[in-house]
Amino acid sequence: MPDAVVIGAGPNGLVAANLLADAGWSVEVLEAQQDPGGAVRHDRCVDPDFVSDLFSSFYPLAAASPVLAGLNLEREGLAWSHAPKVLAHPLLDGRCAVLSREPDETAASLEAFAPGDGAAWMELREVWEALRPDIIDALFTPFPPLRAGARLALRLRAAGGLRLARTMVLPVRRLGEEEFRGEGGRLLLAGNALHADLSPESAGSGGFGWLMSMLGQTYGFPVPTGGSGALTRALIRRLARRGGTLRCGEKVTEVVVRGGRAVGVRTESGDEVPARRAVLADVSAPDLFGSLVAENHLPGRLLGDLQRFQWDFATFKVDWALSGPVPWTCGEAAQAGTVHLAEGVDGLTRFAAQIAMGRVPDQPFALFGQMTTADPSRSPRGTESAWAYTHVPHRVRGDAGDDGLSGAWDTREQELMADRLEVQVERYARGFRDLIRARRILAPPTLEGMDANLYGGAINGGTTAMHQQLVFRPSPGTGRPETAVPGLYLASASAHPGGGVHGAPGANAARAALRGQRIGALSHIQNRLTHRDREGRRVRQERPT
Repeated sequence: MPDAVVIGAGPNGLVAANLLADAGWSVEVLEAQQDPGGAVRHDRCVDPDFVSDLFSSFYPLAAASPVLAGLNLEREGLAWSHAPKVLAHPLLDGRCAVLSREPDETAASLEAFAPGDGAAWMELREVWEALRPDIIDALFTPFPPLRAGARLALRLRAAGGLRLARTMVLPVRRLGEEEFRGEGGRLLLAGNALHADLSPESAGSGGFGWLMSMLGQTYGFPVPTGGSGALTRALIRRLARRGGTLRCGEKVTEVVVRGGRAVGVRTESGDEVPARRAVLADVSAPDLFGSLVAENHLPGRLLGDLQRFQWDFATFKVDWALSGPVPWTCGEAAQAGTVHLAEGVDGLTRFAAQIAMGRVPDQPFALFGQMTTADPSRSPRGTESAWAYTHVPHRVRGDAGDDGLSGAWDTREQELMADRLEVQVERYARGFRDLIRARRILAPPTLEGMDANLYGGAINGGTTAMHQQLVFRPSPGTGRPETAVPGLYLASASAHPGGGVHGAPGANAARAALRGQRIGALSHIQNRLTHRDREGRRVRQERPT
């Protein structure tokens, strides 16, 4: 019988398993898919000569994560690769905002949009550098981050306190208008905010856009050399060396609860896998509490709260094998691993508004990945392994374009939407479609079928909006991985701090499980001592009589 069973072999599940194994626990990881990794996998199914990341690709949060750094995955063969430039946002008039790991290069790019904007960028970077250590600690530790939070509060006070806090909760459109005269800096902030489901007018989108921009400035947007699955393989190798077990093709259908405590899981085949100490679930909160745990074991308020759980935007993705480099009109985009395609902040607002109205965008904001530019091992010399994804509504009420897309996402609709995405790329790279050797379409239902945590193609485990963060994630409570069922811990992106490949939800759940065992052991010892003390007093009282 293992000490712990981990449901799901995504990055969070594998991080949790590694940390438990480091503490001397025996661990068994059960994964429903035939291949481990969750949303961190690659293959060669678009073209045998091309490596294509199935889901996630660029990992600034992984590069910044003290959780992953502490695992020393480089010892397991993991290596990182960078594109010459981090990110580019070209415009149709030939201008291009560029984010580089060299601050002076970023500043020079923005200065070309408006005098003084380079200096404005450097001022934002100075604030980041002053706060970075404590922001990173607070971001990747369980909530509330007491020590890091206290240090951060002191630094915030020194850096302007309430004024800086106001800046972080601004909508990114307003933040860009306050900080930059030209559109370049505004584009970098707003485009990065839309890596999540935050429109330019959303409260807090300014803070998120600033955070992602500064992560890119400091750590870049690195990729695992050889494919995203190299990160998964490193986690698995490390776990195996510590005695952990991974079983794929084992779908968990129930968390077994006896005596009010999680004692194991039951698989689709009917087998029960017991857990001596804990069950950790790298699954979405709606799946865990709405399916895997019987309703009678959960408080009614939690079930009611989860009826209000909000997913992030649905995702539509296309992978390409290209016979040559992308012919960008703006040459600076050729060196960037990630390229944002939308015509200004107004274009981003228009895109987000269409989704909010339930309409499939007619000119989709595209996040375009140039994987061979970032890692030359991904395809033959002179070619490019590329992808782009955009967002669509979960419930489609209409099509802002002319194709009559309904959200059925059958073969016809998938092909039309992929064409629409290619047309958007072609606006900024004339001749792009002539380079396509092969393409693969991953519509929202396809993404969910390949990873059940990606409900409807949602890639962040739930909205990044302020009403579902910190103590509100996944529902109003403590913001911690402990659940209403003792011995059961939420270890997925539905838990604080949320989406992205950084391992923090898994690490937080593992540490909570270890802490729970220590507290339980101390309580048991205390109960025994109390019992003995009471017996001793009883004996002493009887002797005089």
